[in-house]
Parts: sequence; structure tokens; C-alpha cells
Amino acid sequence: MNEASSPWSASVRIRVDDPTVRDWLAEALSPEASREVPRAHAQLHRGEGASLELRITARDSGAMRAALNTYLGWIHLSLATAQAARQSP
Repeated sequence: MNEASSPWSASVRIRVDDPTVRDWLAEALSPEASREVPRAHAQLHRGEGASLELRITARDSGAMRAALNTYLGWIHLSLATAQAARQSP
């Protein structure tokens, strides 16, 4: 999918306290972000400090909604898993 055919775009910035958690989150999401999907495309970028940016482009609003719901769910699950792992003895 090329940028010209992608009128919808969104950026999600995730800020965490620890750059290690940011790197772990990027590793968890990168296989999905690199996968080709017919109507949407995602890119991950490590930001300053402990932030991670997810950029999504989509051909239509339905594809954008689906991509955002999917990625936000994965982000939530990944961060909850990291928090649970930190609290384990």
C-alpha cells in the first residue's frame, strides 16, 4: 500500500518509565507492524527517552478503526504483561 492511497493516518505515542520496557514493547509489536495488510500499514519508531510511536496509515475509516483497535489492544495486553512480570517475586 502506498502513501498516496492512504488518506487516513494516526499516530499513537506510548511513554513508559523504562527504556527496557519500551524496547520489549517494540519487539512484541514489530512482527505485526512489518506484516503486509491490504488496507492498512503500521510503522514503529523508538522515540526519545522511553517513548515508542506507532504510525498507522489506512485506505478507509473501517481499516483505520480495525487497525487502531487491534494495536491498542496489543499495547494494553503487552504493558499489562510487563507490569505483572515486574510484580512477580
